Order: sequence, then structure tokens, then C-alpha cells
Amino acid sequence: MSPTTDSRNSAAAIAQLRKEVRAFLKEETDAGRIVIGQQTWTTWDRGFSERAAKRGFIAMTMPKKYGGHERTPLERLVVCEELLAGGAPLGAHWIADRQSGPQILRNGTETIKEKILPEIAAGRCTFGIGMSEPDSGSDLSSIRTKAEKVEGGWRLEGRKVWTTNAQHADYMIVLCRTSPRGDNRYAGLSQLVVDMRSLGVSVRPLINLAGAHELNEVLFDGVFVPDEYLLGKEGDGWRLVTEELSFERSGPDRFLSTFGLLRLLVEAVGPDADRHAEIQIGRLVGRLTAVRQLSLQIAAKLERGEPVGATATIMKDMGTVLEQEIPDVARKLLDERPERDGSLVAGALAEAILNAPCFSLRGGTREILKGIIARELGLR
Repeated sequence: MSPTTDSRNSAAAIAQLRKEVRAFLKEETDAGRIVIGQQTWTTWDRGFSERAAKRGFIAMTMPKKYGGHERTPLERLVVCEELLAGGAPLGAHWIADRQSGPQILRNGTETIKEKILPEIAAGRCTFGIGMSEPDSGSDLSSIRTKAEKVEGGWRLEGRKVWTTNAQHADYMIVLCRTSPRGDNRYAGLSQLVVDMRSLGVSVRPLINLAGAHELNEVLFDGVFVPDEYLLGKEGDGWRLVTEELSFERSGPDRFLSTFGLLRLLVEAVGPDADRHAEIQIGRLVGRLTAVRQLSLQIAAKLERGEPVGATATIMKDMGTVLEQEIPDVARKLLDERPERDGSLVAGALAEAILNAPCFSLRGGTREILKGIIARELGLR
């Protein structure tokens, strides 16, 4: 008899699962494949993803027929928390596991489910997010990328920008206009799953402040996309992209990006920290606890199929503010100069300072998020 959801979500079962993930992370750290504070969920490492998949830590809630493990959303959240807190390099599978796979599972044809989902579950498939565009800012309704209906599929033309790990991606879910824009600016949009090996796809690197190549501009020049690679129905794009953003904005990756630095900061100040350090770190930990509780509430709603609306947007904004304040506090309290080639703490501080500015851009800028919150609360 298979275990019930209640038994799998029991305190004892969850504690055992955390123990298993931490043992795996210790193996990876002891082997020199994880450096605390200097890797994040965007760090690409296919080998790590494949090893995590073999432990059953990817596609946890996906049906077994597609290579998944049919675990509970809470079990998946626990694993994600531990991997993020442990500083694991998750970039090869994170987007696929967090949103692209679930999107295909809910809205894809059986053809792409059978082809793509088992590859995601095995840690062998990297996805890019094809939403943002040059000159469109955060207004996704103004995108210019378009797909014209042709025999057997669609012909895709346009550009996407700020696409994380597109240089490694096997596929990208692309938001595009399939019908002319009318009075309703959100109508006529669709989502296509694009094979990045297709003729007409090209990727241009965008080097960030840290000198890393994670972001890209992607061009589509007459790319043919088969009918089977349309998600949902033509014109469903806005509904699908808003559902996808709820998963993107509400996970623990939205408040644990600089957790490694916080962990090193606590270790550095030690048990004899002065009153000022205790207050500053206490405030960070208190806020972290509050944001985490909100994330758990959202996960429970998603498990029940309930809308999360403004709650996910609020959590993303709160998490981003926290992630960006951790390096500011650390810089004041640590007797360390930020140096990427310095000590472990100095390297983590340098990475956090260089990467923190982008946190308030990914997943929606702070200004856009506050506008969404105000609208959903009836304030505008």
C-alpha cells in the first residue's frame, strides 16, 4: 500500500527527507562541487542536476508515467529549501522543474509531455523563460515577438532578452502574439515551446556585473514550431503566463539567494557578537522566518488548486528586499573586504554585492509588483 499524503507530510517524514538532502549536499560539498555563498539557483551544472535527479530530487510532484515521483508539494518545497540553503548549483534544471515542466504537464499536448517531461525528471533538460523583450520593459502585453500560422505549425519572429542560461537551454517557452492587438491588449497572445536547436534560433550573451554569462538575448528568425508545441489553445497566452508567474514568484528561491552569505555572517560574528550585530542579524532572521511562513502558505494554496493572486506578488517583493539587504548588513558587520579570490566569506560577500541589483528585476520589477498588488487589492 502506498503511503498517504498525511504520512508523507508528517513531521517525522519531513525530518527524514531533510536529513537525506543534507547528506547529499555534504557529499557534493566534500567533493568540492559546492562553494557556499558563491553559487545560486542560476549556476549551471548539468552533472549536479543529473545526480540530484538520481536521488529523486527533481520532478518530485510529477506523475510517474513521465518520470516523476508523485511526492507531495510540501516534500518538494522541503527539498528546494535545503538545496537553496545549501548553496547548490541548480541552474541546469531549476526553471524546468519550477515552472516549465508543470506548465507543459497542465497545458501541453501528449506529444511534448512524453518527449520532454522524462528529460526534465532525469535532470537532462534546461529551459529558458521567453517573456521579456527589448523596449517592452515589464509590460508583457506590449511584446512584439509574433508567430504566424503556417502549414503544420507556426513561424516565429522576434527577440527575447534577460534569458537566464539560454546558452545552455534545450527548450524555451516563448510568449508571442498570434493575433493582432486589439482593444484588449491581453488577447491574442500564445505560448510556444521552442526547441533551441531549431534553424533560425540564435543566442547573444549579456555579461552581468559579476562578469558571468548567465543572461542572454535570444533571436528568432523564421523559426518553425510544430502545432504540437503550442501550449493550451491559441490565445491562451496571457492566462498561462500569469499562472506561470505565480510559481516563479512564490518559491523559496525568491528569498534564499543570499542565504549562504547570511549563514557565513552568523558563523563569522560567532556566539560572542556585540549587541549591534545581534540586533542586525536578529532582524534579518526574523524577516526571513516571516517570508518563509508566507511561502509555505502559498505552497499550501497551490496544492489545493487555489489562486494565490497578490499573495505571491507580495512574497516576491518582500523576499527580494530581504535578499538585497543581507549583503548590506554583512558589509557593515564583517571585517572583510569583498574579494572574489579572497576568503570564503569575502568571496560570498563580493558575489552577493555584485548580483543583488538584479534581484529586484527578475520575476517582475518592484514598481510593477506594487502596481499588481494595488490592483488586486482594489486600490487602483
